[in-house]
Amino acid sequence: MSSSSHDHSLPPARVEEVSDGVYAYVQPDGSWWINNTGFLAGRRGVICVDACSTERRTRAFRQAVGQVSDRPITTLINTHHHGDHTFGNWLFPEATIIGHEGVRDQIIADGVPAYRAAWSPEVQWGAMEVTPPFLTFTDRVTVYSDDLRCEVRHVGHAAHTTNDSYVWIPERRLLFSGDLVFNGGTPFVLMGSVAGALDSLAQLRGLGAATVVPGHGEICGPEVYDQVEGYLRFVQETARRGRQAGLSPLDAARETDLGEWAGLLDAERIVGNLHRAYAELEGRPLGAPIDLAAAVLDMITYNGGRPLSCLA
Repeated sequence: MSSSSHDHSLPPARVEEVSDGVYAYVQPDGSWWINNTGFLAGRRGVICVDACSTERRTRAFRQAVGQVSDRPITTLINTHHHGDHTFGNWLFPEATIIGHEGVRDQIIADGVPAYRAAWSPEVQWGAMEVTPPFLTFTDRVTVYSDDLRCEVRHVGHAAHTTNDSYVWIPERRLLFSGDLVFNGGTPFVLMGSVAGALDSLAQLRGLGAATVVPGHGEICGPEVYDQVEGYLRFVQETARRGRQAGLSPLDAARETDLGEWAGLLDAERIVGNLHRAYAELEGRPLGAPIDLAAAVLDMITYNGGRPLSCLA
C-alpha cells in the first residue's frame, strides 16, 4: 500500500532562489527520508536550514551551496530532531549548530536509531556521527544574514515532534516550515501530536507568509495549510470512529478509505497517525510517550509486511 514505492528514478535535487540571497534546496520526491533544506548566502557567510538523511545527500547539498557562494558555512539550524534533517550534521564541522533544546536532548537519547531498519535495506546511509546542536534555545532565537533578520521559533508544543521550530523571515514573508508542513506527502505526527499539529498551522497562518518552503515537497504558498489541516482532521475523525467501534489503529486504517488523501506519498503513515490520535482520545498529554515500535510495526503490516519504501 505504500505510495512511495516507485518504479522510476527520482529527479535530481535542485537549488531555487526563493528571495534575494535566500535559497531552497528541494529534493524530489519528498517521500520517506527525502527532505528539503535551504540556505541564506550572505557577504560574510552562509546560514543553512537543516541537513539531509544520508552522507551522500548531505555532501551533495554542501556542494550545491558551494556553487552559489564561496563564503564559509557559519551556521546550521535544525528545525527538529528527525534524522532526515540531522543525520548530516556531522558534515558541518565549521558551523555553529543551532536547535531547540529538545532537539539536542532527543538526538543524544536516540543515538544512531535502530528504527532505520523499518525502511528499505537498500538505503545507503553512509557514515554517521551523532552530532546534536551545541547552541540551544527554549523559545526563539534570531540570526542575521548580513542585515536580514531570520527568526527561529519553537512552536511551543508537540506537533510533528515535541521539538519543532520554523524559520521565519518577516521582511521577505518567507517561511522554512520544517516538517510542520508536507506538500504532496502524508503529514506525520506519530512522535508529536495531531491536535498540536493543527494548532501549529494556526500559528503559521498568522505569520502571513507568501512563500513556504515545506519540509518535504515542492515550494508552495499558504494554501498548503488547508491540505495539511484537512488530512489531520480526517485522522481525528477516523480515530474517533475507530475507537468507538473497538478497532485497533491498524484495523481502523485497514477499514478506512483514504479517499482524497490516497494520492499522498507514504500512505501507511495513517497507521502511525492513528496511534497518536488514539492516545489523545484517551486523554494522554500532547506528545506523551507511546509505543513507537508497535506503531512502526503496524505501518509495516499495513504495507503488506514489507519494509517501508525509501529512495534516499
